[in-house]
Amino acid sequence: MMNCSALVPVLLLGLPHAVAAESAPTAQQVRDAVARGLPLIQKGSAGHMAQRTCFACHHQAIPLLALATCRSRGFAIDEEEFQQHLHFIADFLETNRANYLKGKGQGGQVDTAGDALWALEQGDWKPDQTTAAVTEYLLLYNKDRDHWRGGSNRPPSEASPFTANYLALRGLQTFGTAEQRERIDKRIQEVRGWLARTPARDTEDHVFRLWALKRLDAEEGEVQAAARALLQRQRPDGGWAQLDTMTSDAYATGTALVALHQAGGLATADPVYRRGMRFLLNTQQEDGTWHVRSRSHPFQKYFESGFPHGKDQFISLAASSWATTALALSLPVTKR
Repeated sequence: MMNCSALVPVLLLGLPHAVAAESAPTAQQVRDAVARGLPLIQKGSAGHMAQRTCFACHHQAIPLLALATCRSRGFAIDEEEFQQHLHFIADFLETNRANYLKGKGQGGQVDTAGDALWALEQGDWKPDQTTAAVTEYLLLYNKDRDHWRGGSNRPPSEASPFTANYLALRGLQTFGTAEQRERIDKRIQEVRGWLARTPARDTEDHVFRLWALKRLDAEEGEVQAAARALLQRQRPDGGWAQLDTMTSDAYATGTALVALHQAGGLATADPVYRRGMRFLLNTQQEDGTWHVRSRSHPFQKYFESGFPHGKDQFISLAASSWATTALALSLPVTKR
């Protein structure tokens, strides 16, 4: 685990004293914020499931991550609905099983397939014939390249090659079969080389490059360097921005905090993490959500899922889920 205390001065150097000395959020403030955020995350996620037949990363994968994290911290969630999501996702993947075995995939390609497997992992889904077909697809798709290429251009969550590669790697490591192991190991080596020589550009790149390096057990020096690069993108307000030309928002801040904690070893009690939490608490709306403006060109027919913010609801639901996850991680784990 990295020495986080050595990283803090790099961030605080040159910042106003008032910002650096801002009081840390209390556990009760965090718990209240998480409790306010959960209802609409559940409502928006269920609203997608009620109106669509396809899996959605923004309405299911990241919300399920938030729900699973909050449940592990003692928050009550709708367990029956959570299981419905898992079966909905498994059924969606099953309808495409023949194509997966041919390496053809589905809309969104690696991003969608990897996110779906990650969502199933949140519910401790057991490997089966369907997940094996998806991992076979991940091994066949882009097999002539040293990394996977994303199938969409929907920033921020479906535009970075680092996101696509992290999701694919995680899916292979979690659900890959014994028969696929040799090919998985070969693919890991190829992607490890690509990660080592490919620089990150925006926050999404930095987040998922860090996560992928940690996932592949890269040298600790590489992981620390990736963590420092992400840490240095924290703004004076405590948040992170998707791009250098944008202001801080809950999506970038939530993803950065979760990755820094889970992959970079940054303690949630660290001043850097606390400042990020303070930004999230300060920007949470009265209804418990976070509003982030979309910068993707829509291609799906618009529908109301029950989550607010109109045509910004897709990214706002994902952002609210990441923010809620980041906050919940600072709370102690409780027995279920």
